Amino acid sequence: MASLAHIIIFTILAVVILGSAILSVMSKSIMRSVTFLLFVLFAIAGIYFMLGYTYLGAAQISVYAGGITVLYVFAIQLVSKRSLQGLTERIKLSRVLQGALLSLAGLVTVGVVLLKNQFIVKAVAGSIEEYDMSQVAQAIVGSDKYQYVLPFEFISVFLLACIIGGVLIARKEDKK
Repeated sequence: MASLAHIIIFTILAVVILGSAILSVMSKSIMRSVTFLLFVLFAIAGIYFMLGYTYLGAAQISVYAGGITVLYVFAIQLVSKRSLQGLTERIKLSRVLQGALLSLAGLVTVGVVLLKNQFIVKAVAGSIEEYDMSQVAQAIVGSDKYQYVLPFEFISVFLLACIIGGVLIARKEDKK
């Protein structure tokens, strides 16, 4: 049973995550958006620590909050200041409606998955299986069938290619 302190800490972290995520998306300044993203990543690490997953919390801080955020800042700084000056986007109603429809589609998809797999019924009945953390860790870093090290490496190479492409595009704009 969760103590009152755990519930209060979780609530604070959840509010920080949701508030910072919304501010990250709604901010007009790129640097402020990255800063709010950093708050989100640190709060998620706080939830990992609260759950007792110290390895995941440390990996969250070192890899995501540290590495990815610094990478975003460097990529932003590489873009020429001319292309960022006066770059303010006005919020259009059509874009807001598109975002709302996509969010609703995502919510419906999650709801269908929850209902199809009877996660809610199992949670209410208390019959959800608990997994040992070593099984989860083996699934993340294993290279056998249904394990995720290969897709993780593909994603990292893809992100690196995107950053290199962004740098090349920024360099071509500087020459003009």
